Amino acid sequence: MSDSRQFEPIVITGIGLMASVGNDRESVWRAVRDGTSGVRRMSEAFRREYGATIAAPVDIGLDYPGQIKNTALCLKTASEALDDAGIDFQDVDAERFGCAVSGHMGDTGGVHLSDGNTVWQPGAGLPPWWMQWFPNTSCVAVANRFGLYGPRISHSTACASGLVDVMSAAERIRDDQCDIALAGSSEVIHPLFAAGFQAMRVLAHHDDPAQAPRPFDRNRNGFVMGEGAAMFVIERLSHARRRGAKIYAELAGFRLMSEGHHITSLDVESHGLATLIDATLRDACMAPYDVQYINAHGTGTHQNDIVESRGIRHALGPAADRAWVSSTKSMLGHLINAAGSVELAITALALRDGFAPPTLNLTDPDPEVQLDCIPLVGRSNQLTNALKISVAFGGHMAAVALRRWNDAAEGRLTRDHAAAA
Repeated sequence: MSDSRQFEPIVITGIGLMASVGNDRESVWRAVRDGTSGVRRMSEAFRREYGATIAAPVDIGLDYPGQIKNTALCLKTASEALDDAGIDFQDVDAERFGCAVSGHMGDTGGVHLSDGNTVWQPGAGLPPWWMQWFPNTSCVAVANRFGLYGPRISHSTACASGLVDVMSAAERIRDDQCDIALAGSSEVIHPLFAAGFQAMRVLAHHDDPAQAPRPFDRNRNGFVMGEGAAMFVIERLSHARRRGAKIYAELAGFRLMSEGHHITSLDVESHGLATLIDATLRDACMAPYDVQYINAHGTGTHQNDIVESRGIRHALGPAADRAWVSSTKSMLGHLINAAGSVELAITALALRDGFAPPTLNLTDPDPEVQLDCIPLVGRSNQLTNALKISVAFGGHMAAVALRRWNDAAEGRLTRDHAAAA
């Protein structure tokens, strides 16, 4: 592989998005811009089945009885992303088209469809057991539905999963295993997750459900579980140009690191996160003052918000005073496996429209955070560079730097990429 191909820009050309506040990309983005919350009080039946009193769920029809909701979300957002990218399958090489969709929980809710002894038969009305339990079910379903025969990848890295699979797909493009890929993740509220989070006492509570998630607020008390999905079409620049595709942004830099500290607790000094941010910016050839907007992990737990803000300040130094930071979990809830991809989609749309979304419910900013977290109302400005951070249980940390693509027809190049095109 030539150096020019290896270092050619990788760009986002399609986005599919669904969350509690909307059933497609633009409706979700409008709601997030307006500071609309998708968090609501759930019915008693929902509470009994899923263990969540307040949540931010998504309503979506299933293709067949027993279909995993994760799969339905992935298929819908993948279709939207492909349409948005203007993919003509007669004009792309399916064997050079990758698919990276994060792993997910199995469907315990479907167990009642079988007595445990039933042998699955086609047309019997029961989904095969592997479609209920394999964590890569949605990845397989997406790749098979659209006939994608390039690298097929599915990671499970907790709350970093959505970012990790986008990054993994980009690496497969970088190492020339494919030219284009679908990448993303989904999440649904699962009773086992809900029970675990309840036991950890990290789920938020408030008399008004919409005010429960309060990232960076002095009175925060945890997060709310949410549902949704985001899928991207990403491709090398020359491939996008050949198709005449519009371009949202360049995946300018991305890095993974781990924090060998504790399964759930974070290093209070935040050395690992600061190192991750610094490495990501160096990969993107960005300086700290280049970062205008950061979509934070921002769970609304006391530990995360303090440690994350400390890591941002350590990495950016004085430039942290000029950066805008927000957590859209304040509106959408915590989408666990899908948090990284959904929030990356919002970050790309923020660059597209020059609008940084707010942190809802931030009425009493925690003085320990020491960042401008865009309380209550979003802000307009010409945004060029942004950062998305994910900090997950198990020490998984991921960050992606995006650079706005001002004019797809103009084909703006960055760094030393002129020769690559």
